[in-house]
Amino acid sequence: MKFLIYEHVAGGGYANRVIPPSLLSEGYGMLTGLVSDFRAMGHEVSTLLDSRVMKFNPPLEATEVHPISSRTDLKESLQNLSRSADGVYLIAPESSGILSKLIGAVVEVGGASLNCSIEGIERCSDKMLLYDTLKASGLPVPETVTVNGNENLGTVKRIVKDMGFPLIFKPRDGVGCAGLSFVAENAHIEGAVKKVSKESLGKPFIVQRFVKGTPASVSLISTGDRALPMTLNEQLLTLAPPNLDSSYLGGTVPLHHPVEKKALEIAKELLEALKGLRGYVGFDLVLTGEGPVIVEVNPRLTTSYVGLRKVVDANLSKLLVNSVLEASLPERIKLLGYAVFSKVKIRKPTATALRRTYSMAEVATPPFPVGNSPHSYTLLVTHCPTLERAKSSLERAKRSLLTIIRKSV
Repeated sequence: MKFLIYEHVAGGGYANRVIPPSLLSEGYGMLTGLVSDFRAMGHEVSTLLDSRVMKFNPPLEATEVHPISSRTDLKESLQNLSRSADGVYLIAPESSGILSKLIGAVVEVGGASLNCSIEGIERCSDKMLLYDTLKASGLPVPETVTVNGNENLGTVKRIVKDMGFPLIFKPRDGVGCAGLSFVAENAHIEGAVKKVSKESLGKPFIVQRFVKGTPASVSLISTGDRALPMTLNEQLLTLAPPNLDSSYLGGTVPLHHPVEKKALEIAKELLEALKGLRGYVGFDLVLTGEGPVIVEVNPRLTTSYVGLRKVVDANLSKLLVNSVLEASLPERIKLLGYAVFSKVKIRKPTATALRRTYSMAEVATPPFPVGNSPHSYTLLVTHCPTLERAKSSLERAKRSLLTIIRKSV
């Protein structure tokens, strides 16, 4: 069979704009992992790659790689390849309707999308609508309010006064940590409003009560009616005040926790209640002593995939295709060991150093020297029978990477 796989950051979604190196490290890691899994099943795979990334001749197992230099190139290539593919999978943010619009472009020319339905994506991308839906269903969610993006500061302070600190300010339809601020006191509010309003382009944003606990996610495969939770995953996050950037750093798959069973059960119940979510879906949660609290639903592939594919005793691309095209799920998932993955910030490598990182087994994303920053990001992932060995292996990989960069000067 022939499949088209597209990832927005690496695949040309930032054509004519600066590619964010941190986001590229996550996006390319998901892209190369999914391409490898499809190829391992014997499928032909086409993909798109930003011409600025393609010039580095990166390791990618796709049958065909099409360079993208402009947004016109992107839409034309996406639709042309969709026409001849047996299935199309898109990895893109749901914010600003990006994922929905891309799926629409595929469906417009008769392409067979393997993603969640547009309706399902839109129900998840509006965080306030999602919050209201979950709360009405009796599911555990943090207290959340909507604030008009053009509201004056005094009104914002009055709105959040009764919620108490600490709080989280973030875009209503954002993804990841973009525009997010950890607000611990009144003095942070003005900066948080400016930051989130800039990211939201003046549209309404949300303020959410901060939940203390372990940041985590659940990875599931769904037919749209039935769901199979695969793993609970630890998330490594930095939640920063408005003057600093919050960031996603990496994670561990699987995570064993006292409320693990409850988290998997809630995710399954919720996914089966939210119709239209099929294939791979991720839930973000906070694990507390009282149980899991649901924060967000991600109707698409998430970065945890780079670790999940290492520990699941099955080919995840096969599970994805079967769940969408055949409405079929395996009875259970067997896990083998632990995977640890981490983004690593380094100075931009020389061409020689970059090529040397291609041969490192732990490198999911090489440190491509893109963007205006003097730094690049790489994504490392290790897999071992025990968590301690996986963490030790990751630290060794970091040291090896830094040695390569240092010796290239």
